[in-house]
Amino acid sequence: MDDVLNSGWQPDLGDGHYQNPVLYADYSDPDIVCVGDNIYMVASSFNHIPGLPVLHSTDLVNWKIINHVVQRINYPAYDNMQPGKGIWAPSIRYHNGLFWVFYSMPDEGIFMSYTADPAKDWSEPHCIKAVKGWIDPCPFWDDDGRAWLVHAFAYSRSGIKHQLQLCEMAPDATSLLDEGSIIFDGAVSHPTIEGPKMYWRNGWYYIFAPAGGVESGWQTVLRSRQINGPFEARDVLHQGTSKVNGPHQGGWVELKNGECWFMHFQDAAHNGRIVHLQPMRWKHDDWPEIGEKVDDAGPGQPVSVYPKPMTGKEGKSCKPQTTDRFADGRFGLQWQWQANPQRDWIIPSPEGLKLVCRPFGARSLYDTPQLLLQKLSAPQFTVTTRLTPHFNHDGEQSGLIVYGERYGAVSVCRQEGGWALVFDFGWMSDKGVLSQKRTVLSTLIRNEAVFIRAEILQRGVCHFSFRQIETEEWKTVEPQLAISAGKWVGAKIGIYSAASGLDSDAGYSEFSYFEVKRY
Repeated sequence: MDDVLNSGWQPDLGDGHYQNPVLYADYSDPDIVCVGDNIYMVASSFNHIPGLPVLHSTDLVNWKIINHVVQRINYPAYDNMQPGKGIWAPSIRYHNGLFWVFYSMPDEGIFMSYTADPAKDWSEPHCIKAVKGWIDPCPFWDDDGRAWLVHAFAYSRSGIKHQLQLCEMAPDATSLLDEGSIIFDGAVSHPTIEGPKMYWRNGWYYIFAPAGGVESGWQTVLRSRQINGPFEARDVLHQGTSKVNGPHQGGWVELKNGECWFMHFQDAAHNGRIVHLQPMRWKHDDWPEIGEKVDDAGPGQPVSVYPKPMTGKEGKSCKPQTTDRFADGRFGLQWQWQANPQRDWIIPSPEGLKLVCRPFGARSLYDTPQLLLQKLSAPQFTVTTRLTPHFNHDGEQSGLIVYGERYGAVSVCRQEGGWALVFDFGWMSDKGVLSQKRTVLSTLIRNEAVFIRAEILQRGVCHFSFRQIETEEWKTVEPQLAISAGKWVGAKIGIYSAASGLDSDAGYSEFSYFEVKRY
């Protein structure tokens, strides 16, 4: 088996240029900070655990996952799957020798965590404000020693989506000092505005804020001489004649050499919110220009290919991790559960990953918490896994799943004392009703390894196939699966073990590897 740790989309063209997106994966609502030669990025993770991924780069093009801020969400509800809830739109800042991450949970409040080293342990998340409907927080420490927090509102919880609010914050970020005041109301010009990021430059307070909605919005910049306004607005990035819909929601970073860049996402259907990198310049009138200019009067538009940032760090190209050999029975940083993990989901093992057959979710595979998933990593690629079942009861199963609000899984299942390979397909209706259908594909020889493969095509189609002998031809599963996104996230792919009941002597499956190859 070839080493394919570098599998995935290739943004670094190797000739001093990069192509967008720089991350062909669902890193929603990205924010970035540069400290010395190191650049760190964080992104939303919603209900997936561990939560709030931290990525590292030295050139804004090549990225690697190095950590997660949140190891579990300490609310009992998140022991079960909570699609679309959880951690929304973080900000990352460097202040007073520490890295700070602020994030919202729209039903619980505003939280922060800090560390001296983003690759090591983060502090236990602290709730700054227990409140429903406040989202997208960003801290700002001013030169006079005072601290502030700007945030937006979740329309689904508050009925507001066109206002930004500013609160004074304790300098140690442990609490808010007032109830806040509205500093921008976009009811007329920006009926949706969110994700604010606050900066100071050349005598101006700036707020970068996405407007117009995820699928077709644009990037707006607000500025004022006073931190509490009044703010004037200018739209600085839109789709224009490019193929990049809704270019917005991200962060501005200034490198050590003075170059300025803006990272943002694009909604890409089943691939999720993929990340683009745009050049940024400051005009003589202290407004930023982002992307390429088509005319002097209007906003910029996204670039497709562009010279790489001149950081002087031309290291080996890398991409977020995908393939996993499960060394020492552990899984890598690319994996997330659907809910807070439990100790009995994995059997410790010196080799291979042993996933225990714990109960399904309340309704189906859709809300099963112990699905172990990772993001789609390229427009098209192939995943292969090898699993060996060790089942003790009928109704136990393990397999490979492509997951979204439409999902498909090919798995080994014990039924009526025998082993079968099955295809489970499920979907959620517009009314929130879950349905699932099963097709038996083949009977199997007990306890023998099974190879399962999923071929993901650029148009959002998945072809499953399987075999029991590594040298035999793959057997295709029909029909093909049309992939869909999840709740606020792109589709995911991964592995699982589950059971129809709760047994003290539950069986398990050993997964030998998870191999990703891109086209």
